[in-house]
Amino acid sequence: MVGTDSHRTQGTGHATGPDRRIGSTMTPGPATTDGARARAATSADGFRADEAARTSPADAYTPSARVRTPRPVQDLPDLTAGANGLPPLQDDSDRTVGAPRPRAVKPPPPAASTPRPPAPRRPSAPTRRFLARATLLSAALSMAGALLGLGRDQALAHLFGAGAESDAFLVAWTVPEMASTLLIEDGMAFVLVPAFSVALARRAAQGAGSPDPVRALVSSSLPRLCLALAGTAALLAAGAPMLVSALAPGLSDPSLAVSCTRLTATCVLSFGVAGYFSAALRAHRSYLAPGAIYIAYNLAIITAMFALGARWGVQAAALGVAIGGCLMAVVQAPPLWRRIARRPEQAVQVPASPHEGDGGRTVAFGLVCAVLLFALCRQSQVLIERYFASGLPAGSISHLNYAQKVAQLPMSLSMMVCVVTFPVVARAIAEGDTRRATERVERDLALMACLVLVGAAVVVAGAPQIVQLLFQRGAFTAQDTAATAAVMRVYALGLLGQTLVGALVRSYFSTGRTTWFPLGAMGAGALATAGISLWAVGPWGARGIAAANAAGITLTALLLLLGLGPRAVPVCVRRVVAELSRPVRAAACATGAGLLCVRQFDSPAAAVAACCLCVTAVFLLLAWALDAAGARSLLLPVTQSVRSSVTRRLRHGR
Repeated sequence: MVGTDSHRTQGTGHATGPDRRIGSTMTPGPATTDGARARAATSADGFRADEAARTSPADAYTPSARVRTPRPVQDLPDLTAGANGLPPLQDDSDRTVGAPRPRAVKPPPPAASTPRPPAPRRPSAPTRRFLARATLLSAALSMAGALLGLGRDQALAHLFGAGAESDAFLVAWTVPEMASTLLIEDGMAFVLVPAFSVALARRAAQGAGSPDPVRALVSSSLPRLCLALAGTAALLAAGAPMLVSALAPGLSDPSLAVSCTRLTATCVLSFGVAGYFSAALRAHRSYLAPGAIYIAYNLAIITAMFALGARWGVQAAALGVAIGGCLMAVVQAPPLWRRIARRPEQAVQVPASPHEGDGGRTVAFGLVCAVLLFALCRQSQVLIERYFASGLPAGSISHLNYAQKVAQLPMSLSMMVCVVTFPVVARAIAEGDTRRATERVERDLALMACLVLVGAAVVVAGAPQIVQLLFQRGAFTAQDTAATAAVMRVYALGLLGQTLVGALVRSYFSTGRTTWFPLGAMGAGALATAGISLWAVGPWGARGIAAANAAGITLTALLLLLGLGPRAVPVCVRRVVAELSRPVRAAACATGAGLLCVRQFDSPAAAVAACCLCVTAVFLLLAWALDAAGARSLLLPVTQSVRSSVTRRLRHGR
């Protein structure tokens, strides 16, 4: 089982706390019958009927009463079908009472030339090696896309600076930002990954020769989605003047923002198709093409700005958004087609999902509404920022944008953990394995907190040097650097909340059932953001808006964490809070060390490099000391492997 905690003993039925399994007392009596199996299933906590009934012959015919704990199903041979060279388990329910029980015949040992096949493993339970490789691949592709996104922002700052022209484009940029959240990152994934997980489980159970549930899902949902998205894109393009006046009423030149918005409105359709393809591929556990979409997207924008910027001005960037959105869908179409066309050769026994009782509908309309409204409410924080910043001096929207893009790089990297494991959690829920989903979610929260807090410490410690190194050239002045760095430090305070919201909301929507609690929590956070922005924008300007953003998203994260329970993947809130406190303490100390380190260097490049090394070293040492996210158990196999390798070399040298 993946994602087990360090204090649990793998391969046994014992655990501590609320995750303990059932240990049953076996007494002498007749062989296990169907009625006994049903009673065993109802008395087991977290075991299904087939798991509780599949015990070894020694457990079924013990001569004296002893306490036994059932082993996991994957460790047991199939005794009912004569697999692995063992005779089939005979049903003696009609044996005469008091008659002597026939002695079990000891099976002959398997031949030396015919090794016993390994115990069957649940096809939907990926190994740790697969999860690690998928996470590394997704993180590498995400980092490449983030670096290209940083290059895109650098090109925008170099060509157009931080003024009225860049502000106009960033108002139009609101459309692809919201479309990305709704249709790629959150909304589409929350709806379609659980739906495709259920369809894949049904496909595995049916095998060849039956109607394919995956193809049925695609044929029933994709055409309707494309039609709805095309209509929405047309409405946005037609209503661009009203949209710009609502988003940024204080713009000095709204006509430029209107023309850019009409170009970026096309991404509603292209992003929707790309998000659909991405969710389907991740449910199939394919991460290469979905991870590469932002590489193609940002390359198109950068190329358009440098090729057409002199002629079209900032509208070239908007044209690059339209072209890049189409490329995001194109790069994913071939691998998705190959996986949809492929069918399993034989059926695999998969238990029915406890969340499939939806009247035959794979994607519920209420779930779609709940997910889309949540994503819209989450993206409303950006709308609140643009609204209040439009009344500040020219360039304030640009300062907020650049600061947010750089500060969110650590969050984007840490979210790759959740992107990879979300299909795993959804598949476990689809099969009724709540224990595996709970362990996965708790481990992901601790690991993601460690990753994002390291980046947040670097951002807070070296913000001026980072902005100077990345943006201070061309039309981007030293005053812009100082203003952006101040905002970026405030943004970093909300990175942990941003990451936790992205991880926790997947726990709510992974069940495939309609729930409105995430929308209520996000609504409370958005109201807090608006209220604090209204109060803080006067005395503190853009920094007050950034502080309101951090406070609102942190409030949402706390509400989502406290609301976990039957409506989502059940986790132990106290254990999660205790685990999160460890990397927070380590990050606070690492930030202080980074602030002292950057003062020793005059070169921005040297200061940023030294800050990264110092913060990372201090954080890792404290994480080891505090055992944050199970750092000791994670690094112990590595140290043992290195030690054994060195020992072997020394012995060989002798």
